[in-house]
Amino acid sequence: MIASDVMTRKVISVDPDSTVLQAARLMLQHRISGLPVLDKNGKLLGVLSEGDFLRRRETMTERQRSRWLEFLMGPGTIATEYTHSHGNKVAEVMTTDVRTVDENASLEEIVELMENHRIKRVPVMSGSILVGIVTRSNLMRAMVSMARVAPDVVQVKDDESIREKLLEEMQKEQWAPAALTNIVVHDGIVELWGVLADDRQRAALKVLAENIPGVKAVKDHMVWVEPMTGMTIEAPDDAAAR
Repeated sequence: MIASDVMTRKVISVDPDSTVLQAARLMLQHRISGLPVLDKNGKLLGVLSEGDFLRRRETMTERQRSRWLEFLMGPGTIATEYTHSHGNKVAEVMTTDVRTVDENASLEEIVELMENHRIKRVPVMSGSILVGIVTRSNLMRAMVSMARVAPDVVQVKDDESIREKLLEEMQKEQWAPAALTNIVVHDGIVELWGVLADDRQRAALKVLAENIPGVKAVKDHMVWVEPMTGMTIEAPDDAAAR
């Protein structure tokens, strides 16, 4: 899937000369957390988001720093913060360093962009024209839609086939302790025995096994060897049964 497959096409935007109060009301009215800022020709100038309202004079949440720290930061940075917290126009408050994607960008590209820059929405462009926006909600809807139309998986009923498939999948994952794990399968129930190098592998192994077709349940008997002390720690279920 690409950006144009999941983006919101009817984008609600705001004019740079609109007031901050008007923009906030627009966001609340449409229950959205961000607004692209467009000029009269439709050119993208910036983005206004909920984060831009965190430090505002109206809520008395402007940053308070010591004189010494302000001296070290310099007048430019302090002036920028003042503009952002006291500005009345959208153009004075918006974020101008906007990350965008092309309408043919893959979902992987979009997710990487969101993660790397810690943003919640990405404007989608066709050349210089804004054609949509992809938010985290759009990605969630795409996940649900793809899961809904996914082809039915043929269930593997043979225990040996389940075991072989699980071993095959473990060999593909660098984190999986394939050489230190013994797998027993009986009536679709997978039992994992062996040694973990990191206790976080426990949850990942369970997820890996649960995703094998035909698996009804997973029982964890893996032991974690704490690297600093050499202490062995049993699986929670085994420890509770004692």
